[in-house]
Amino acid sequence: MAVALIVLAAGQGTRMGSNLPKVLHPLAGAPLLWHALRAGAVLEPERRVVVVGHGAEAVAASAREADPEVAVVRQYDRLGTAHAALQAAPALEGFAGDALVLYGDTPFIGEDTLHALQAARSRADVVVLGFEAADPTGYGRLVMDGDRLERIVEQKDATEAERAIRLCNSGVVCADARLLMDLAAGVGNANASGEYYLTDIVALGRERGLTAGVVRCAEAETLGINTPSELAAAEAAFQARARAEAVANGVALQGPDTVFFAFDTALGGGATVEPYVVFGPGVTVETGARIRSFSHLEGCHVSRGATVGPFARLRPGAELAEGVRVGNFVEIKNATLDEGAKVNHLTYVGDAEVGAGANLGAGTVTCNYDGVSKHRSEIGAGAFIGSATMLVAPVRVGQGAMTGSGSVITEDVPDGALAVARARQVNKPGLAARLMARLRAGRTGRA
Repeated sequence: MAVALIVLAAGQGTRMGSNLPKVLHPLAGAPLLWHALRAGAVLEPERRVVVVGHGAEAVAASAREADPEVAVVRQYDRLGTAHAALQAAPALEGFAGDALVLYGDTPFIGEDTLHALQAARSRADVVVLGFEAADPTGYGRLVMDGDRLERIVEQKDATEAERAIRLCNSGVVCADARLLMDLAAGVGNANASGEYYLTDIVALGRERGLTAGVVRCAEAETLGINTPSELAAAEAAFQARARAEAVANGVALQGPDTVFFAFDTALGGGATVEPYVVFGPGVTVETGARIRSFSHLEGCHVSRGATVGPFARLRPGAELAEGVRVGNFVEIKNATLDEGAKVNHLTYVGDAEVGAGANLGAGTVTCNYDGVSKHRSEIGAGAFIGSATMLVAPVRVGQGAMTGSGSVITEDVPDGALAVARARQVNKPGLAARLMARLRAGRTGRA
């Protein structure tokens, strides 16, 4: 059965205490919205729709960054979840299949749960995701008749008996797309909040003789983010799960509680991560690589057997081949380091290609920016770059070539050549002593 994904992301999130739209607050290095889109992607939806409202332009841009083919529709008047879901109707025109409604502030719905929702559609016209709440206060309650769902009642509208029910509504729902839109269009707002609740489609469906069922999941999967404290709790939950999964997959975490993952961090089994390492988005580390303490990585790829750090920074576009060594206080950005290259100390390599087995001495800098444009440096295989060399891009140092320490290289260096570009040293006998005496005398006079 084909599936369409609808993500509701129109809310303002006033309790977040921020001008940033709630769904754009970051969790594990990515907006909350991205987590919802990523969760729904496991069903391989044919159509993806994001409903925006508050901060519409920013939310729409973020949605398209995550998925360039997503359809974005706007809810101008935020009148409730049923009204929000209805805004997706034009984007679903001509679609035949089920529609799944997720929420941009609910990041942890699991893959197994979504597959269970999809499978349950063969047994019910409308399927709702529910959970047993430790404290059901504030949640809508699922009123059951055996295995059948009779209706969903919000906390504000529930009787005392209904408030005693612990089976609660997550808000996630799956139904035939055309049926979902039809039912949502029939929802009224005769309730304590005066809103059009998507949950009311269950009672409407039952009135038409349709069936409704419930798929249950762990309460932790349904965690919605409404406050900064809930966002912090979600971050902690994500990191705990990511660390546990990494260890289960054979990654050696030497200080697990001090390592922080992004939503898409990929570590190969047999990799080692020392304490106090931060992974930003877009990092892949292959098996046998070692990430040493106090390093920060984002948007990069570290191949088998490579070593990074301690105190290293890999920025987007850093590509490290097998056996590469990147040492302390080294920064790599938009650069490729071929097999066995070494950059061990106090060096910046940006917009560059470093050949296999090349060695960059301490203090080497690729001067890649002229104030307007970026330029590339090329360092050939087996080259030796002397300490404190400035490579003023665009420039090429050939295979097996060398630069003298302290050189400022502005022209290409041929293969096998030695380039020395610095002023000749001149010694002035006794001048240092005379200068110091004069400086001391001047300071004494001022005192």
